[in-house]
Amino acid sequence: MTPSEAPTIESLTHFCTLFQPLTSSRLPALAECYSDDVDFADPLHHHVGRDNLMAYYADLMEGVRHCHFEFHDRQLVDATCFLTWTMQLAHPRLDGGRNINVAGCSHLQWQGQRVCRHRDYFDAGAMLYEHLPVVGWLVKGVKKRL
Repeated sequence: MTPSEAPTIESLTHFCTLFQPLTSSRLPALAECYSDDVDFADPLHHHVGRDNLMAYYADLMEGVRHCHFEFHDRQLVDATCFLTWTMQLAHPRLDGGRNINVAGCSHLQWQGQRVCRHRDYFDAGAMLYEHLPVVGWLVKGVKKRL
């Protein structure tokens, strides 16, 4: 990769800004940050292609009262980036609509100024399962015993 093909700190900053907060109205701008053939995965889903990823994001945003990412550490080396973050999420079906804080990390691979591979790492139990009626009680009980 030549230096002109490497992502800039401005590209990374712009990408992060679109998650502060993440809203449906920001999705078109966010789509421009991804390559056509982006490969995205998190602990719950895997999507290939920008259109599929944007449909996933749109589905996630349905009913969300608030979704904001606070980014902590950013490491950008050549075409690879690691971001640590805390997501603050409020959804009426999770924990009675109260704010949920989830720590995570993103591994991004870039092609020029666009993300071509995006992997998110986080505790799915802390984000989802612990905040569901009945299931949450079970997951919390199992975690206490480990």
